[in-house]
Amino acid sequence: MSQPARGDNPLRDAQDRRLPRIAGPSGLVIFGVTGDLSRKKLMPAVYDLANRGLLPPGFSLIGFARRDWEDEDFAQVVHDAVKEHARTPFREEVWQQLAEGFRFVPGEFSDDEAFKQLKATIEELDAARGTGGNFAFYLSVPPKFFPTVVEQLKKHGLSEGQGDSWRRAVIEKPFGHDLASAQELNQVVHQVFRPSDVFRIDHYLGKETVQNILALRFANTMFEPLWNRSYVDHVQITMAEDIGIGGRAGYYDGIGSARDVIQNHLLQLLALTAMEEPASFDAKALVTEKLKVLTAVKLPHDLGRHTVRGQYTHGWQGGTEVCGYLEEEGIDPQSKTDTYAAIKLGIDNRRWAGVPFYLRTGKRLGRRVTEIAVVFQRAPHSPFDTTDTQELGQNALVIRVQPDEGVTIRFGSKVPGTSMEIRDVTMDFAYGESFTESSPEAYERLLLDVLLGDANLFPRHQEVEESWRILDPIEAYWDRHGRPEEYTAGTWGPKAADEMLARDGRSWRRP
Repeated sequence: MSQPARGDNPLRDAQDRRLPRIAGPSGLVIFGVTGDLSRKKLMPAVYDLANRGLLPPGFSLIGFARRDWEDEDFAQVVHDAVKEHARTPFREEVWQQLAEGFRFVPGEFSDDEAFKQLKATIEELDAARGTGGNFAFYLSVPPKFFPTVVEQLKKHGLSEGQGDSWRRAVIEKPFGHDLASAQELNQVVHQVFRPSDVFRIDHYLGKETVQNILALRFANTMFEPLWNRSYVDHVQITMAEDIGIGGRAGYYDGIGSARDVIQNHLLQLLALTAMEEPASFDAKALVTEKLKVLTAVKLPHDLGRHTVRGQYTHGWQGGTEVCGYLEEEGIDPQSKTDTYAAIKLGIDNRRWAGVPFYLRTGKRLGRRVTEIAVVFQRAPHSPFDTTDTQELGQNALVIRVQPDEGVTIRFGSKVPGTSMEIRDVTMDFAYGESFTESSPEAYERLLLDVLLGDANLFPRHQEVEESWRILDPIEAYWDRHGRPEEYTAGTWGPKAADEMLARDGRSWRRP
């Protein structure tokens, strides 16, 4: 009889789905632990996982940053972040057990002494908390520091575990700013960590509704037969934000909406929507199918007519007067950075030939929403008079990623009465109403997957590079041609975006 892996329960049947997967002995090191991401997302996610009983009793958290803090100061910072942002109720006994494993290492990323202290701290936690030498290093830092941090980890013998223990690197977007920089970054990281030990976070893939795209298609027989060019007219993928850039001027200016959102989130959603059924629900099979889609993506011949970029100007949003992008603090008044981007893509394969995929994203739009709308063709023949169906649109299946996660189906139905009048109605499934348990935060699922070594929901380096291959020609075209078109804050983007779809005889959905 084979021996169970360390951290596994030998009495548990792998087929038993009643108990959740629980991480084995392990710890997490967060570089850049003083940043917003760490405070609002990572620390609360660690607490929520512990509160749900999904972390081992000896789980440890090490913060690394340029602050003169003691361990107690760090524990207080985590405590405040958890109180403010955690999803689950605060329980003192959970907190006390978790806080015993908190440590803080002060220093610069280039500071050898700090990394020596980090190594000593990991060894101390191994002995005191039983972490088994298993640590994930979360790089919550600007991309320019990635090479420095991973090289320091290698230099000080932190990137490889001893014996059966593991070491993993978790990297936040943006992963490069074009194909060349992404390839360079991949090369640097893979010299230190094996590709299978590098987890690139795209928090959208941790959302329940994104994973539900696969369940919707492949666990049901009612949608898959229609999921092709014979029935689908077009697909719209929208990620709209109602906020401006806030305090992110230093990061955002020069990057823009397309690099910030389309290259990763929206192209991942496109790949999941358009992919063929994978052989199994594991990382290798999923990557294989997503890559087939991304390599088949075809850019429009005329980028001037089928891509749009915009920049928000002064306006009103939610009853509040807001400034334009060029008036935001820290923004160059001559900036050509896009705060809105819309592009039309095709997929050159048998399933999707001739079906356009419209992707759009923007800041200071009408409301915050992310959705995938699969819009079906009109009936080839209608026995009803045109007056009966004048209010009838196209059937659509809409997957709402956020907020109000769920699925809506739009179809035509007869209006009650003596005349034959047909109008659009919707049928809704909402996560909040159908399930008693609220959906975990995306970072909860993703952090747990990192500790378990489950790479299903993490884009591999080939996907990142393919996404840049798609976006780079568009960015190069925009650089050579004029400025972004202005749109008023609080509206749904520039007029050119509406005209782009109108030329195809279509219009944007109003989410």
